[in-house]
Parts: sequence; structure tokens; C-alpha cells
Amino acid sequence: MTQQQQFPAPEAPQVTVRGEGRLEVEPELARIGVSVRARGTGRDAVLAALTGRNAEAVALVKSYGDAVSKLETGALSITPEQAKHGRGERLRGYQGWVRLSAELTDFTALGELVTRLADLEWTEVDGPWWALRPDSPAYAEARRLAVREAVRRAREYAAALGGSLVALLELSDTGLDPMPFGQPRGGGMRMAFAAEAADAPAPLDLEPQLQQVAADVAARFVMSPPTL
Repeated sequence: MTQQQQFPAPEAPQVTVRGEGRLEVEPELARIGVSVRARGTGRDAVLAALTGRNAEAVALVKSYGDAVSKLETGALSITPEQAKHGRGERLRGYQGWVRLSAELTDFTALGELVTRLADLEWTEVDGPWWALRPDSPAYAEARRLAVREAVRRAREYAAALGGSLVALLELSDTGLDPMPFGQPRGGGMRMAFAAEAADAPAPLDLEPQLQQVAADVAARFVMSPPTL
């Protein structure tokens, strides 16, 4: 009579999976950067010109009312320019700039505002950079998709072994990342024009850039004993 080999009683089997949620949604915010510049031979004249141009740009942005959700001054600089030739600390003049950033929620006004800002004298415009609000429902939806995907995968693995899911042991968020669709972060355009024409330029037609939201979770389940 042969002695049967004895195996220890197995613990409850577990299955660990990852779930991913991916969405492409319309942006909710558009951010632009504005740089106002001035240059001349006298410090006071440069500062006066810079102050006036900054006030003009700020007033223009504020004139769009509720379409602009945020307007901030980033930095200001007045820099002496040293003469290329000659000895000592001879100055050729001064240059200065002020940087502004604006955030818009109304994209119908965006093209017109960007065009009018770029048409101001000695003014440079960067952007737009498209984004979602920090509390956008797209983030929650991506997380729900990731969880549902994790449960689906775990059920499929358990079913392949002739078992089923019994309980959830652990669920962890491994990442949530909003990325512009089709273009890396920092993409945008730059415009700098001097106001010379008598007629205002036609507004730019700007198409919002789809945003890709990605959520990832890791989940660990207890499953019923498999049928092997």
C-alpha cells in the first residue's frame, strides 16, 4: 500500500490586478502668458512706458469680465544695458518687461482677446495652454473606470480557474495624470506684434485641445478555491 503524499491545507487564494481608466475630454480652462516690454535710453522713460503698456494690457484683459477667471502679475524687471564699446560702466540704455498670466473659462472670447493683446505695442503673447479644473468630474470618472476595469480583470482571472471573487483586500491609487492629447505639456503658440494698423485684426480661430485623463489602480481580491 503506497502512502499518499500529504499537502498542507492552502490558504485562501488571492488575485492581484491593475485597472486603468482613460478619458479624452474637452478642456475647461485656457491659460495665456503676456509679456509687455519697453526699451529706451532713460530709466524713467522706460519705466513710464512699461507702466502704461502694462496698465493697457491689464485693462484689456479685465474688460472681458467673467470670461477671465484669473489674472496675475508674474514678474517685473528693469535692466540697464551696457554699451558694447568703450571703457568703464557706460550705459547704452535700459530695457524692462512685465509678465502677466490670465486664465479663461469662456473660449468664445479667447481668440479675440489673444489677437487684441498681440496687437498691442511691444507685447508678446504665449499660449494658450489648455487644462482641466482641479475639481473636474473627469478625474472622478477616470478613477471609476479604473476600478471597474480592475474588478473585471480579477473576475476573468478567477473564472478562468473555476472560481469567483469573494472579498476585496486592498485597493490603491497608483496614479492620476492629466495630459494634453496629441501634444506634450508646454505646447502653445507665441505672437508678438506692434500696433501699427488702423483696423483691428480679425480674431484668431482657436480650437480647444482635447485633454487625456489617466487613472491607475492596483487591487487585491480573495477568490474562492479554484477548480484545478
